[in-house]
Amino acid sequence: MASPASASAPGRRHEELRDFLRTRRARLAPADVGMPDGGRRRTPGLRREEVAVLAGVGVSWYTWLEQGRDIKVSGDVLDAVARALRLDRAEREHLYLLAGLNPPQAEAGPAVPITPELRRILDAWSPRPAYVRDRHWNFVAINDAAREVFGYGDVDHNCLVTFFTNVRYRSVHAHWVAAAPGVVARFRADAARFPDDPEFARIVDDLLAVSSEFAELWPRHEVSAPAQAVKAIRHPEVGELVFEGTLLPLADRPGQLLVLNNPRPGTGTQERLEALMARRGLIAAN
Repeated sequence: MASPASASAPGRRHEELRDFLRTRRARLAPADVGMPDGGRRRTPGLRREEVAVLAGVGVSWYTWLEQGRDIKVSGDVLDAVARALRLDRAEREHLYLLAGLNPPQAEAGPAVPITPELRRILDAWSPRPAYVRDRHWNFVAINDAAREVFGYGDVDHNCLVTFFTNVRYRSVHAHWVAAAPGVVARFRADAARFPDDPEFARIVDDLLAVSSEFAELWPRHEVSAPAQAVKAIRHPEVGELVFEGTLLPLADRPGQLLVLNNPRPGTGTQERLEALMARRGLIAAN
């Protein structure tokens, strides 16, 4: 039996949808959308029938949508309503959620240089490893600690490719064999969110040609949700380093994640990491 809270959730969502559409309509004047004024108005903004005309939907259907009735909606129709109401990206996503649909994935932005603010975050995280990756798992930026600890070099451009082809990375990864299936499963889950993006297929095809391990794992079609990863590294100079990885979406850079690796308490990693970074001149020696 549904709890009172869960039973009221659809009703609450419909109320939010009704209020959202009404307020978005009220902020627009006919002149804003290239329509004649149409005479005196009792309330500010566009009329429902005007929004329906702009969106190319029936007046009754739009009225039912704004009333929060339980009707079937599609992404195409919601996009038309979003255009009619001049919704921005955040508002369009909000409309989808209130209508009970998954919002479309944001388009990957063009490759742009990392911002000075983001670079300062990466540098400030040192001596702990950190990097930024895009939705294809390409490296956007890497701090010096990540290069030193994980063995990332100038030829490393993609996390997945590095995992399967970088000999140094594989040699220091303490649990490479056990971790490999989960890495592939998470990449496949990410790729499935963008079925029309050919870059995922290109990365996969390239890896299938050069990695027998990847070629064995990919056909399994396993998927896995993102999770906090624990990564153990056998560094040749300071021994085992154990990190907890956290992935943070960058709201102003669609598809990009800030990946922060933090020493796991109780493993001695923090002390060994600081000693290593001091040897490299990346931090002052104690």
